[in-house]
Order: sequence, then C-alpha cells, then structure tokens
Amino acid sequence: MKIRLDNIVKTFETFRAVRDVSLEIGSGELVALLGPSGSGKTTILRMVAGLEFPDSGDIFFGDENATEIPVRHRGVGFVFQHYALFPHMTVGENIAFGMKVSKTRRSPTDIAARVADLLRLVQLDGLHDRFPGQISGGQRQRVALARALAVDPKVLLLDEPFGALDANVRRDLRRWLRQIHAELGITTLFVTHDQEEALDLADRVVILDKGRIVQQGTSEEVCRQPENAFVMNFLGDTNRLSAVVKDERAQVLDAVYAAPGLPDGPADLMFRPADVAWSEQGPGLAANVVRVIDRPDSRRVLAVTTNGQNIEFDASPEFPAAVGSRGFLEIRRPRLFSTTA
Repeated sequence: MKIRLDNIVKTFETFRAVRDVSLEIGSGELVALLGPSGSGKTTILRMVAGLEFPDSGDIFFGDENATEIPVRHRGVGFVFQHYALFPHMTVGENIAFGMKVSKTRRSPTDIAARVADLLRLVQLDGLHDRFPGQISGGQRQRVALARALAVDPKVLLLDEPFGALDANVRRDLRRWLRQIHAELGITTLFVTHDQEEALDLADRVVILDKGRIVQQGTSEEVCRQPENAFVMNFLGDTNRLSAVVKDERAQVLDAVYAAPGLPDGPADLMFRPADVAWSEQGPGLAANVVRVIDRPDSRRVLAVTTNGQNIEFDASPEFPAAVGSRGFLEIRRPRLFSTTA
C-alpha cells in the first residue's frame, strides 16, 4: 500500500507542529521519521493513523483520499512505545483481541490458528497463556507487534517502538524487526529520535526539524551527503570550527579548504571525530591535547586549537600523545556550511 502526504499542515493552538510536509512512501517500503523532540514526527504518524487530522493537505492510501477516514476504517496496525497491552488478558488473548472485535468475522478456530502463526512469527511459541506482567519488556513489544499484525493491516505504524527498552534488547529487536519486514513486506512507517535505530532499520530516512522535512534519503545519502548543518550535527558527534569564505575558499586559522558554491562570508567547518588524524609535524591545524578518555576499543582525545576552539577526535588504543602534547590535526572529509543569513 503506497502512502502519499500532500502539503500537510497541523497546528496546536499557536504552535505549528507540521509545516507543509509532502512525502511519498512506496508500497512495501520501511521509512523512518527521525528528528528531535518537537520536530513533528509523532504528529505526522498520528495523522497517517487517523488519530489526528490535518488542518490542510491530504493523505492518500494508494489512490484513495484517506484524510477524513476514521482510524478504525484505515486498516493500520499501530505499535506504541509502551506496548499498551491489556494486563488482564493473556498473550494469546491480547493478540486475538483485534480479530474478535473486527467487522470481518472469523471463527474461533481461525483466530486460534492465526494467533499460533503470529506467536511463531515473533518467536514467542509457548507463551500463549502468560500474562504481560510475566514476560520481559522485549517480549511484550513482540506481543504488541503481533497484535498489530493480527488484523492484516495495509500499513504498519510504530511510534518509538523500542524506546522503553535497554540498549542490548533494542539492538536485538531492530535486527528481528528488519527480518519480519523482509518476510511480510508491509508498508511501514516508524518514528524515532535514535539515529542509530533509523540508520540500521530504514530503507529511507526522513529527517525533520521544526515541523519540516530538512532531508531524506538512504542511510548512506544522509550520512555521507548532509545537506545542511542541522543534519550534520544531528546525525552524530560533530566538531564545528569558525571559518571565513572568500572566492570559494574557506580560511580556518592557517589552513585553507575548498568551498565550492559557498558565498563569501562566515561559515562553519564541520567534521566527525573519526575524520581527524594527529601528527607531530603536520600538516593541519596546530593544537594541544588537553584530555584523553579511554574506551574499550579506542581513545577519545580532546584538543584545543591556538585560538581556543575545541576539537574531539577518535584515536587507536595505542595513541601515544599525553595531556599537554603539541601537534597538528589533519581534517579529512570536511563539510562547509555558510552561516550568512
């Protein structure tokens, strides 16, 4: 089922949560809405679900205008962050609930068979008679997904589905969800503020800021070709140095970087900690090491340039320089963004 959003606007009192968002999600595609709190991602998801309605714009499911269709008739499966399971019902009863109240009548035998199939799909065989309070958080989230799939939804919507779980469980469930999606091929839209989650799972990542789409693309495209400083900064640890552009060349202290297409004036030079090489002789920016932080497989080094700008970079566990060492920082894969208003 293809989904299309055309110029969606949503305002709550005086706050415009979604601003002229247009987006197309292909049939069978898994798309992540990624952004900080307040960026509009959950509001978009709720409008696709029919839990909220746009002030203007249209939402299409295939060729059908679904903008005014109530949630119970949209054919969506919704998975919430906090499971929303019925605590007084067993795992099997939770999964069966939607089928029992659906207008599409199923016999008790069909429902029982469907529940058994879904329990196998989400790898919870044997837990049919357990209650939600008797299983782990990761297992409860699997039950929530099985319940959403039980009604054979056209579209699957997930709102921060792994946000309440610890890091190791989240990683396991991400791999598992990707396998489930590959097997079922349901058009899936999920919301997250976790960059790693979006980049790991999605066919396409849609990045939002202040109610607008600021970039969308594959994980490779948004990581390797950020279109603005917000995307660069949001997607991971970032160093930022002040620069001045003149004639498409950016001056940063004694170093010069190519700046094709940038107007003359102030700019930000941005780069990842992994894109810095330290040497005692140069080339690069002169700097002093002010702190070294050890990690299991690397060292994070904090340095300061001669004009007082801070830089963090990653080095091997054998990095030899100690606090107070002087050297040079060579920046690989720099990105330049104009700050001219």
